[in-house]
Amino acid sequence: MLSYRKNMLLLWMFAETIFLAAQTQPVAIQLNHSNQIHFVAYGDTRFTNPADINAANPEARRELVKGIAQAHPDFVTIGGDIAYNGNDPNDWNVYDSETAIWREQHIRVFPALGNHDLHGDLAISLSNYFKRYPELQQSRYYSVSTGNLLMLTLDSSLEETTGPQGDWLKSRISALKPEIDFVVIVLHHPPYTSSSDEKKFGGGHAARTPEQALAQFLEERQKQMRARIVVLSGHVHNYEHHEHGGVVYFVTGGGGAHAYPIERKPTDLFQSAEINYHYIDIKVRPGKMVAIMNRLEFKNGIPAWTQAETVNIIVPADAKTIIQPKTPSSHSRKAPTGR
Repeated sequence: MLSYRKNMLLLWMFAETIFLAAQTQPVAIQLNHSNQIHFVAYGDTRFTNPADINAANPEARRELVKGIAQAHPDFVTIGGDIAYNGNDPNDWNVYDSETAIWREQHIRVFPALGNHDLHGDLAISLSNYFKRYPELQQSRYYSVSTGNLLMLTLDSSLEETTGPQGDWLKSRISALKPEIDFVVIVLHHPPYTSSSDEKKFGGGHAARTPEQALAQFLEERQKQMRARIVVLSGHVHNYEHHEHGGVVYFVTGGGGAHAYPIERKPTDLFQSAEINYHYIDIKVRPGKMVAIMNRLEFKNGIPAWTQAETVNIIVPADAKTIIQPKTPSSHSRKAPTGR
């Protein structure tokens, strides 16, 4: 058994090396939205057979897709765990069916890979993934530029601050154009979370060492930048809002995988004891980003939407250094009430 596991590990590492070698230069996608940008962020959708209510909440998942379509964003970024099992073509067929409305409305999707998307045979999983996103040109990490926004999407199954991906990330941030007001980092695993591996309320994950190193790197860079850094992650099936070293961190894992409550840390700026199926509606203007958490719940079987938090992120006009905000946050926020 030990020998079998060792051989499987070596096979996985070999496949990983082949795919990394194939990605010699991550794709750089250029959009043309000037400085009026509207996009949606969410994750942990777990598209799979709607009859499988153990894997996900299909009712919430479908209603979120519908709500996003009604918001008419320029694009959607999904922070990983798109499919329940990335190697299962049937799960991806459900994704195709349930998100058809986005393609009908020409809403583009820029995803990040999650651990569920890499389940099973890596070659099959990545083939299923890239088949849906040909624009990525086989890039597991990549950039999207539009107006005053630069979005850097990472693969958190790889090292984020070392190796080829780390070198690419550092080079992109070092070569930041002066017109960029916001650098958005998208990845699956969160650098900060109130959650833990103890799964006190039935689910949860602690922040891992690689993402903690990423946070340290970003916060050091933020001190030298005028542009604001905003991190969008998932993995934890809830919504969180953290701010450290001038960097704003959102956890947005309420896309359809069964949501669970988490024990909130005092530093979590969104204090809620509830589950939170949601998406974040983000509008970018010159010098300002407005992120609104749109929360979904069902009352007597009827979907009900509320705007549970609004976060305004401002680029100081003349500041070269961003100072960590004091608590309460220096950003204007609509605090959650009645929770």
